[in-house]
Amino acid sequence: MQTAEISRRYLDFFAQRGHTIVPSAPLVSDDPTLLFTVAGMVPFVPYLTGTVPAPFPRAADVQKCIRTNDIEEVGKTARHGTFFQMLGNWSFGDYFKEGAIEYAWELLTSPESSGGLGFAERDLWVTVYETDDEAAALWQKIAGLPAERIQRLGKEDNYWHTGQPGPGGPCSEIYFDRGPKYGRDGGPAVDDDRFTEIWNLVFMQELIANVTSKVDFDVVGPLPKKNIDTGMGLERVAFIKQGVENMYEIDQVRPVLDRASELSGRRYGAEHEDDVRMRIIADHVRSSLMLMSDGVTPSNEGRGYILRRLLRRSIRAMRLLGVDGPTFHDLFAASRDAMKVAYPEVDRGYAHIEQLALGEEETFLRTLAGGTTILDVAVQKTKAAGRGELAGDTAFLLHDTYGFPIELTLEMADEAGLAVDRAAFDSLMSDQRARAKADAKSKKKVLADLSVYGEFRAKGETIFTGYTDLTTETSVLGILVEGAPAQRAVAGQTAEVILAETSLYAESGGQAPDQGAIVGDGFELEVLDVQKPVAGLISHTVKVVRGEVGVGTAATTVVDADYRRGATQAHSGTHLVHAALRQVLGPNAHQSGSFNKAGYLRLDYGWNKTLSPETRSEIEEISNNAIRDNLEVVTREMPLDEARELGAMALFGEKYGDVVRVVDIGGPWSRELCAGTHVSTSAEVGMINIIGESSVGASNRRVESLVGLEAFRQFAAERALVQQLTQNLKTRPDQLVERVGDLVQGLKAAEKKIQAFEARALSDRVPALAANAARVGEVLLVAEHVGALGSGDDLRSLATAVRARLGDVASVVALTAEVGGKPLAIVATSPAARDAGANAGSLAKRMAGVLGGGGGGKPDLAQGGGTDVSAVPAALEAVRGELGH
Repeated sequence: MQTAEISRRYLDFFAQRGHTIVPSAPLVSDDPTLLFTVAGMVPFVPYLTGTVPAPFPRAADVQKCIRTNDIEEVGKTARHGTFFQMLGNWSFGDYFKEGAIEYAWELLTSPESSGGLGFAERDLWVTVYETDDEAAALWQKIAGLPAERIQRLGKEDNYWHTGQPGPGGPCSEIYFDRGPKYGRDGGPAVDDDRFTEIWNLVFMQELIANVTSKVDFDVVGPLPKKNIDTGMGLERVAFIKQGVENMYEIDQVRPVLDRASELSGRRYGAEHEDDVRMRIIADHVRSSLMLMSDGVTPSNEGRGYILRRLLRRSIRAMRLLGVDGPTFHDLFAASRDAMKVAYPEVDRGYAHIEQLALGEEETFLRTLAGGTTILDVAVQKTKAAGRGELAGDTAFLLHDTYGFPIELTLEMADEAGLAVDRAAFDSLMSDQRARAKADAKSKKKVLADLSVYGEFRAKGETIFTGYTDLTTETSVLGILVEGAPAQRAVAGQTAEVILAETSLYAESGGQAPDQGAIVGDGFELEVLDVQKPVAGLISHTVKVVRGEVGVGTAATTVVDADYRRGATQAHSGTHLVHAALRQVLGPNAHQSGSFNKAGYLRLDYGWNKTLSPETRSEIEEISNNAIRDNLEVVTREMPLDEARELGAMALFGEKYGDVVRVVDIGGPWSRELCAGTHVSTSAEVGMINIIGESSVGASNRRVESLVGLEAFRQFAAERALVQQLTQNLKTRPDQLVERVGDLVQGLKAAEKKIQAFEARALSDRVPALAANAARVGEVLLVAEHVGALGSGDDLRSLATAVRARLGDVASVVALTAEVGGKPLAIVATSPAARDAGANAGSLAKRMAGVLGGGGGGKPDLAQGGGTDVSAVPAALEAVRGELGH
């Protein structure tokens, strides 16, 4: 049974039993504490905790998940994968234990011919929480399971909670017996390799507190509503139904494994280490494909770092299979073909995904060779020194300069029989992050613990009126001071204010929040930030400027009209630049992120080449032509499927609801899904002035632009600069480039003459310096301070010229000069002097020590420097002392 068919049967089964079918949430989680959706329940947490009212009493879904905490086990076991899919059915105060058990048993054991999954009852075991007599009795009643196939386990295995105070409850897990070939008999309590968990039914019925660990918490009472949260591992069910050994061999994963086998010429099943590598490749390529289809791009931070690590581990595994060249073109195509039936968006966005993957592969293959050489040399030196641990600074160099994830260095060092000084590496990384953040100041205030918003959200969604109104009369639903609910906030305090309605735009879709105020009878609040802490709720971070505001008070939101005008210009300008980019570069130049505020826009897009000045000008001209043409801007709300049929562009990886807002500029010329605020016609944007274009990754670039009045001001400043230059240089604006070019050429010619003069002046000093040679010990010594010079090269040339002037005799030339306000010393020795024991390197080091610095070099020519100019005579005397011994 194909994986997509298992999903279809699951959803059909629950749809026929009154469940709302919910599409998978993106892999990028809305939860600010999570990088990814790590479990099927993550998108439903607001409903399970009561923070947001559930929009349906029962639901079912197939949720995409990414979990990388067990990445080292990938390829080694039958069930560890970074990307996996959870089949779930959910009840929010509707059915409970009996219903969940009935549904699970019916779906699992019903014949395939009637839409079930066709598991034999004799192969299924269950576990329940040790004190859950009700669940044990229901399994006997509904499934007819004998008591010995219902095992009771403790909190570690059969009690679920989030790890935080809140809902929890016992759970019941269903296991499949793979048979005696895979381990001991006796059920899941004895051997969880033979007995594979396929489904977990969580009976969420209790409120817990004082949580310190998985097993250490207090049950403080029952939940007002009992919920059901189940999760069935799609990959686990698939490998059992398809009769293969592990999840890497199912229909959605095996094609990548087979392609890796073909490219490497290694047969899968022939050698254990090669098998592990092929399974790693198959898993990581699929995981990377799905992450990029949800908008994640490779980078050195956060989600992008996880993706980069997966991609680079895949490349590394292919190299260990003997393939040094690029392979992602073939591997990703194989994964796309395997996944597109279940996830058509993978196919629709594949051009962008492949561009990202190939760009990352090209970059890493270039750096891998150099980094591997560095590592190999470090390994040899470490072993030669008799140490078993690679230095932390070497690991940091590989990460910082060559882009090696530390995990890759750990793996490669381990293959060579070495550990890595991880503590030293972590310290260097911490220092680097501290330096990077030293000058960064966040404008954001930390929002309160999300659980405090539940009471406010239960009163309904915040109504946003700002598309049409800049002021709105409303009432204060709640106040938070330092993250805790409060009845009032007084002058001087900073607080969060929850309103029933608001005209102030909350940051989203790349648009910065509105600026403005909230006013009422006897109080005035300055708006510092506007955010959406939970779905459907808007929170205003404010400073109480005057008076006192309390819960239940009437209030009016007032948007700063000038700021909003600039923000709408910038957001509409972003759409114009995006359309122009795609017109010039083609459909692969897909927006991957944006930020806009009054007067400024930034747009990231998929591309791997620097824009030429001509291309940049063309994009800017197309954008401004659209402004000149005064295109109508129309916003409409419609079902998501209808919007896609119209060709509306979606931000890559963004999450959208069933009803979306479509923004047209000039009809289909620019048609995007967008919840931001916009102008009425393109002419209101005013002007686009592209001020920068740069790289933000192997296959991503960024364009920045000033918009509206800010764009005009930049042009005005540049015009003033041109006017000043034309006046100073006494030329016309159209001749300015030629005039400046002539000046530059003249300056270069003058510099050459000066250099020639200085060189002649230096050569003229050679005879006098040579004439000052005096015998010290066995050599002739020239030890002189020559004053201020332009560079160290000048002093070096002078020293070698004096040495040549002295001929074949045993001679040492030790010269000092002041270069850039600091003392510099050069020592040159002749062959005969070196035969007599004079060494330029040691002499330069001695002089530098006197000067308060360091130095050294080769026996024939060396240099040193310091900070103390007054010590020059002592440094020269030190040379005389060394040679006179």
